Amino acid sequence: MFSCELCLINVFFPLFFHPQIIVLLVHHGRQNCTRKDTGVLYSFWVISLICEIFPFQTLTRRILQGDSTDMPRICLFFISFGLQVAMLVVSSFSEKNELTKKNPELTASFISRITFNWYNSIIMKGYKRPLEMDDIWELNEEDTTKTNYDVFDKHMKAEVKIAKMDLQERKEKRKYKDGAIEMNGLAKAQSQDVLVKEEKKSKKKKESTSGTVKDFPKSWLYKTIIKTFPGILLHSAFFKLVHDLLVFVSPQILKLLVSFTSNPAEYTWRGFFYAILLLVAALIQSLCLQQYFQGCFVLGMRVRTTLMAAVYKKALTVSNSVRKESTVGETVNLMSADAQRFMDLTNFIHLIWSSPLQIAISLLFLWQELGPSVMAGFAFMILLIPINAVLATKSKTLQMKNMKNKDQRLKIMNEMLSGIKILKLFAWEPSFENQVQEIRERELKDLLNFTYLHSVSLFIFTCAPFLVSVVSFAVYVGIDSNNVLTAEKAFTSISLFNILRFPLAMLPMLISTMVQTSVSCGRLEKYLGGDDLDSSAIRNDPNVDAAVIFSDATFTWDQDESPTVKNVTLEIKEGQLVAVVGSVGSGKSSLISAALGEMDHIHGYINIKGSVAYVPQQAWIQNDTLKNNILFGSQLDEERYKRVLEACALLPDLEMLPGGDLSEIGEKGINLSGGQKQRVSLARAVYNSSDVYILDDPLSAVDAHVGKHIFEKVVGPNGLLKDKTRILVTHGISFLKYTDEIVVIVDGRVTEKGSYKTLQSNNGAFAEFLRTYAKQDSQEGEITVFTGADGDDNDEPPEPSAEIPDDIVSSTLKRENSFHRRKRSSLNGSLRRSLKDVAKGKMNTEDLKKSVKGQNLIEKETLETGKVKFSLYMKYLRAIGWCFSFWIFVTYVLQNAAVVGQNLWLSDWTKDAETYYNRTYPSSQRDLRVGIFGVLGVAQGIFVFLGAFLVAGGTVKASRLLHSQLLSNILHVPMQFFDTTPSGRIVNRFAKDILTVDETIPMSFRSWVACALGVISTLLMICLATPIFAAVIVPLAIFYYFVQRFYVSTSRQLRRLDSVTRSPIYSHFGETVSGLSVIRAYGHQQRFLQHNEDTIDINQKSFYSWIVSNRWLAIRLEFVGNLTVFFAALFAVLARGTVDSGTVGLSISSALNITQTLNWLVRMTSELETNIVAVERVDEYIKVENEAPWVTDHRPPESWPDKGIVEFIDYKVRYRAELDLVLQGISCTINTTEKVGIIGRTGAGKSSLTNCIFRIIESAGGKILIDGENISTMGLHDLRQKLTIIPQDPVLFSGTLRMNLDPFNQYSDDEIWKALELAHLKPYVETLQEKLFYIVSEGGENLSVGQRQLICLARALLRKSKILILDEATAAVDLETDDLIQKTIRSEFSDCTVLTIAHRLNTILDSNRVMVLDAGKIIEFGSPKELFEQKGHFYSMAKDAGIDRVSGTVF
Repeated sequence: MFSCELCLINVFFPLFFHPQIIVLLVHHGRQNCTRKDTGVLYSFWVISLICEIFPFQTLTRRILQGDSTDMPRICLFFISFGLQVAMLVVSSFSEKNELTKKNPELTASFISRITFNWYNSIIMKGYKRPLEMDDIWELNEEDTTKTNYDVFDKHMKAEVKIAKMDLQERKEKRKYKDGAIEMNGLAKAQSQDVLVKEEKKSKKKKESTSGTVKDFPKSWLYKTIIKTFPGILLHSAFFKLVHDLLVFVSPQILKLLVSFTSNPAEYTWRGFFYAILLLVAALIQSLCLQQYFQGCFVLGMRVRTTLMAAVYKKALTVSNSVRKESTVGETVNLMSADAQRFMDLTNFIHLIWSSPLQIAISLLFLWQELGPSVMAGFAFMILLIPINAVLATKSKTLQMKNMKNKDQRLKIMNEMLSGIKILKLFAWEPSFENQVQEIRERELKDLLNFTYLHSVSLFIFTCAPFLVSVVSFAVYVGIDSNNVLTAEKAFTSISLFNILRFPLAMLPMLISTMVQTSVSCGRLEKYLGGDDLDSSAIRNDPNVDAAVIFSDATFTWDQDESPTVKNVTLEIKEGQLVAVVGSVGSGKSSLISAALGEMDHIHGYINIKGSVAYVPQQAWIQNDTLKNNILFGSQLDEERYKRVLEACALLPDLEMLPGGDLSEIGEKGINLSGGQKQRVSLARAVYNSSDVYILDDPLSAVDAHVGKHIFEKVVGPNGLLKDKTRILVTHGISFLKYTDEIVVIVDGRVTEKGSYKTLQSNNGAFAEFLRTYAKQDSQEGEITVFTGADGDDNDEPPEPSAEIPDDIVSSTLKRENSFHRRKRSSLNGSLRRSLKDVAKGKMNTEDLKKSVKGQNLIEKETLETGKVKFSLYMKYLRAIGWCFSFWIFVTYVLQNAAVVGQNLWLSDWTKDAETYYNRTYPSSQRDLRVGIFGVLGVAQGIFVFLGAFLVAGGTVKASRLLHSQLLSNILHVPMQFFDTTPSGRIVNRFAKDILTVDETIPMSFRSWVACALGVISTLLMICLATPIFAAVIVPLAIFYYFVQRFYVSTSRQLRRLDSVTRSPIYSHFGETVSGLSVIRAYGHQQRFLQHNEDTIDINQKSFYSWIVSNRWLAIRLEFVGNLTVFFAALFAVLARGTVDSGTVGLSISSALNITQTLNWLVRMTSELETNIVAVERVDEYIKVENEAPWVTDHRPPESWPDKGIVEFIDYKVRYRAELDLVLQGISCTINTTEKVGIIGRTGAGKSSLTNCIFRIIESAGGKILIDGENISTMGLHDLRQKLTIIPQDPVLFSGTLRMNLDPFNQYSDDEIWKALELAHLKPYVETLQEKLFYIVSEGGENLSVGQRQLICLARALLRKSKILILDEATAAVDLETDDLIQKTIRSEFSDCTVLTIAHRLNTILDSNRVMVLDAGKIIEFGSPKELFEQKGHFYSMAKDAGIDRVSGTVF
């Protein structure tokens, strides 16, 4: 025998060196690679060692027996063997270099990669302390957003092109069909057409991205995704295939083990060999499964990233028609919910082919065991397919309805958060709360039906495996009396049926996910395949001699509507200052939008020579530092930067801001006044140094003297932009004489153009316009601008510039020690830098450190750390209801009892094979066995169904409660919360977190209960079979517990980081959409895309880390499960002879099942704990401190206030407890029907005063009495409903015009028409097809700013309360509209007390009295005439505004 073995060694030893040479070459080839070892090399060393164990033991035995022939060869063999062992050990260690610090995965060894050992350090860190973003490693290059999106974009373009050609074919076919119908019956077709048109009209406005009525390019997204990620798809498919094949090895080994225990004659070593074989098969299976899961999850992550980036990029280029159909809320939904659905699907995508494969192989092996009788079971499975198809179709319908409801709810939430101040001032919260709750009820109803359907499908697929087994066993023992169920047959079959359980259980989940994803796919295809903005009509020909040319330009906002810009032909020379004037709604802003390429082109073209800078009418400010808002991505040139700050009158503002120009500006510029926002917006344009400047009324929001300064220093003939081409839309007539040309727009057409003098002498519309305001202008006095021109008109020559010192604006703007300064020093800014220091840029590092304290406005999102509190689970269970919770638990316990009973019954049944050996099997015994086995199976199904049904009911109840608490509380929180919290963060609670509470937690909750009880019942069965196994449970449980604890603390924190880093993606997206025209005008799309990619990548880091943490855990848990199987097999081998084969079969088949259940249990524990974070986040906002109650026991009389007397008694107020006072002991009385103007420099406390009357800010001392009632003792709504305000920013909500005026339906149509007539809107509304039911788009975008302001006036006219407050209400309208508003207020509110905060001093000159505020104190209070004569503050402000005399009161 030895000589044979020696021959083998002699043959193989020389051959051994050939692979060694190849290995050397491979090693040499990998010298320059990041990773030195490969899977191939590692596998080679392992297989090589396994193969050489046999020669090793042969040679060792020879030496021990004293045979020392051929000693040199034996020595060489041992040296070689030792080196191979060393090589294997060395290649198990990972490389260490610079890359390891950034990402250890790049340098990890093969064994470290397949066991995820490289991740240990993060797990340890996460266990010791809560993880932070800095602890997480960099992303792999192939996982970054840019890498994936670039490939996706290339394939998407090709696929969309094909899909659009298909769409064209479909349209032509439809045309052809319609033509055929028309030929057959014209009359009938016509009548149908009329019906269709009518229907379309009513549906048109309702259409959104979620709707799929309108045809669009289809079936291209799946193909694009497959073409983008083929590598990772095939990689994960390979591991899944290997795993699926190995799954069937275990039942075959089980079969051998059961036959081994029933045959005492077999060698004992075989039993041990089978046990080890079972362990090895299970280990390889586990490694393959985890590699497959890693591939799937990474694929899911990449798909989600790519889709988010694609939606963002599309938003930058999308056409008006697509943009109209999809609101910001809906588009955010595409980024969050729809991209998430694709990610969920990719996690299970391989089950499409894997499930049928597993089912087919199971049936093949079952045929071997049970013969043709297995076909009865298979036929039963086929019957389930149509049932499932019906359920899937129903589910899809419900899912589509649900997505529409979600979109609608988020859209309203977005708008409510944008206009929250208006809701509070008008006490409209209940109306909007009801709107949201109605949509939410519809959403929950569909969700409940969806979960009920899911329960039915769960019942069917829980019953499926054992019903198949019942049918198969029954037919097997029924067709032939010789067929007796042996333990070998029964438990091999049961193992195979258990394998069947997984694909059958996953199929309904896969189908439901595919249904949901197909809905999302349609929505994404519609949005991403939609048309881009066609900017071909905007040319950039540098050879034209004019700066801007409009050639017969006709543009529209909607292809279905008449054009807004009509046949405009216009030429603007380089370096000219051109003013565009016209009344509200005449099309001035549309002309600007056309030039910027924001409108749909009908005919003609526009040529712009050079780059463009744009200042929109409503300033768009980013949530960033003031400096970055101005630089807007440009390099810092200190000299130019200072010049721009000075010219735009921003230096005094910098002195007020706690962090200077490094102060953080809140979302939408929340901590800047309207004038400051506009000046920052202007500074951005000026700093940008472009060729053409398009300025859409930038001077309307600033005070007159500041406007004068800006015109002189920036826009005017001597300003910074004097050599640039400037197109200035303006409502102010004072500046017109200094322009080179004036363009008059009426109804979208250019009616006149020429110089100021020419147009004046033409005696046309412009001259009429001037005459109307001549009186007003003379009353206001000339606003003098230093032009350096020779005064070529008949007006007085300009005053010499020496009369107004250079820093008049500094002095006027610096006077405030006030609201804005205090509000911003809110954040402890102890910094007060002098103007000189700012100008010189002297700021040492000490100052910088100090300033950093005060410059952040937006509070960082609170990130909970540590273990999720048990009270949260209790809160969720309370929300479900204790009754529901108890019965859910009971049904699942009973279901597991049925499982244990069924298995024990089967174990007992197999003993019949011995009892009735060589005897006829009685039919009564057979029927009893099959009957009880079947009854226990059906009982399982019924209990699962009941459990799922109860979970559905309970969790929907919890969802309803949590959402309504969250909504109610958000509407009750004080205004200050919204100032310091980005809306994206609040939307995230209503979008992602509520989605988790609605859909993810119920699934995790149900699975966790089922898995936990499943594990307990399985361990119980193994212990009943082999009691010694109980000894192994303890160490395994300890290991399991520690792995679980290590993992959960890391995983939970990673999920929290994922949530927190996701909010900025949505915030940035919302910000981008609102500033789209600015971003496109400056051509900064690429920079914003880059920022979006960076923001997504930061989120990806935490998400990828979470994926790896799951795999790290799963591989260790599967190891525990594999050891369970090994010990169950080992004890069965050791106990041979003392236990029967039925018990062995029961024990090992149960153990084989536990690996998967254990894995699911930990997955579900972590899922539940990481998802319950959503409840924690919702709960955080449910607990935010509320403002005062809306209604109290002390209610004012119904007729209150009937006089309108407002008394301030030593009234003090501060924004937060730790801050300085904003109003410092104000005392005054405003008498009945008195008209009081309130003036003061920016930040003197004017707006604070109005906020106090509405109790937006609460008193810090003193009181306000209205008609003798102390306002602090009554409910907020009782107060706010009795006051009226026309705010500075006109906020409208999407919905009908009527809803915007009267959300509670309190007024009749006649009253509303009357209000519209008085607000000068009736003629416009009457021209609209839908009249009062005209749909206002999101944010009122389909109305001009002036029209929006008039709607706010109509709101005030409807309410007609005794006290009216105008908060700079006419800042955004032209003089004509301003005049109309003033007239209406004089006539309609003559019997009311009116408080007016004014920018334009002339609007308050006819007040009874004027209140001058400075630093939160009243410094002057009297009639305008008296104050003017006193020559104090009012006099100096009037002089600054160019007013040189004040007549008596006119009001």
